[in-house]
Amino acid sequence: MNLASALTGGFATDIRVNQDTINLGNQLMFLGIVVLEIPSNMLLQKIGPRKWISAQVFVFGLIAVMQVFIKDRKGFLASRMFLGLAEAGYIPGANYTLSTWYTKRELSKRVAILFFGMFGGNALSPLLASGILKLDGKQGIKGWQWLFLLEGLFTMVVSIMLFLLLPGSPDVPKPLGSKGFIRFSESEQEVLQKRLELDDKERRPGAQGMHIPLSVVWKTVRHYRRWPHYVSTFAVFSTWSPLTTYTPSIIMALGFDRITANALAAVGASLACVVVFLFAYFSDWTNKRGLSVISAHACYLITLIVARSLHPHVGKWSRWGLWTAVNSFAVGYHPVALSWVQLNCRDPREKSIAIAMWVMSAITGLMVGTQYYRGDDTPFYSNGLRTQTIAVGIGMVFAILQTTIYIIHNKRVAQGKHTVAEGKRPRIYVP
Repeated sequence: MNLASALTGGFATDIRVNQDTINLGNQLMFLGIVVLEIPSNMLLQKIGPRKWISAQVFVFGLIAVMQVFIKDRKGFLASRMFLGLAEAGYIPGANYTLSTWYTKRELSKRVAILFFGMFGGNALSPLLASGILKLDGKQGIKGWQWLFLLEGLFTMVVSIMLFLLLPGSPDVPKPLGSKGFIRFSESEQEVLQKRLELDDKERRPGAQGMHIPLSVVWKTVRHYRRWPHYVSTFAVFSTWSPLTTYTPSIIMALGFDRITANALAAVGASLACVVVFLFAYFSDWTNKRGLSVISAHACYLITLIVARSLHPHVGKWSRWGLWTAVNSFAVGYHPVALSWVQLNCRDPREKSIAIAMWVMSAITGLMVGTQYYRGDDTPFYSNGLRTQTIAVGIGMVFAILQTTIYIIHNKRVAQGKHTVAEGKRPRIYVP
């Protein structure tokens, strides 16, 4: 998100790049994430989250700081690629770690709270930027350089906190570098493990020292009943990429100054946190995972249609309201969709790879979505909004298909029409 704010601070002009290069840089970042997503989750299982996640965050922060030295197109593209490589595996690793601590009925809300980091960051980043960009010229450093420097250093501090405080798993709860804030006695640890076992009879220890053979990776990849998840996520999440990059610039084009535009951009992202949690709460409360995802898609789709229809006919504050609404509903389905995938995995190794595949589909969508808002469609991207509307519609269709597949499979199992290998129970899905 700080790139979006840096663009309002003259970043593209200073390094002599155009909008096409900015879009390409974001594509390279997302490509880096996709390339290392599954290998990173395999390493997470082997090394454990305490070491792997904290190391990832430190490297990411270091590369973010090094963006201060970008001077031209080549440096920008290289920094984007390395940021993506450093980030790969963090989101699936963090989500997998959460899934080892909570029961099925608790998971969506916890995943939503985790994603407050992403969506809340989109709200906080423009507000921070509106202040940090005022440092422009201090110590001979440009405003966008201060932005990358301070936020990168903060990320490195967070990595140290993770190293010291992040618990490993219910099986090995003590953090790596300290006693941690939350401590479990042996009896409490036993209770924690027991409640998870009662919730999932097939639960195995995970997130710590587990080898994932390539056979498990291949088995998970070819699990065809789960593929509508990935297609749906690819389509809908592709629409979020241009919003994160260009919303502050769009608000500036409405007639607001740079500082005000960054502050106003935070409103939609802040409301997104509320929307995300409401859909997550509904998902856990009803246990209707597919219905929750489809409902969130429907709200977003309606908002896009209304925004594109009314945008040419209203004033600047109403236009800002429309963009705020679009940003508010853009990710309401996201944590629910991810927890839906996790709840339909048996083996922790399968879950780890399935989460990685889901994130790969989401990031691939972001990579494609960087091209939705084009330079010849500025400043309000009517064609881009149309493309986003189509993408959300496609994603919603595949979410409905996924729900239908699960319901039909469960009915076949109940009727005894689904055969499995001897000694194994038939799989029952959460639709």
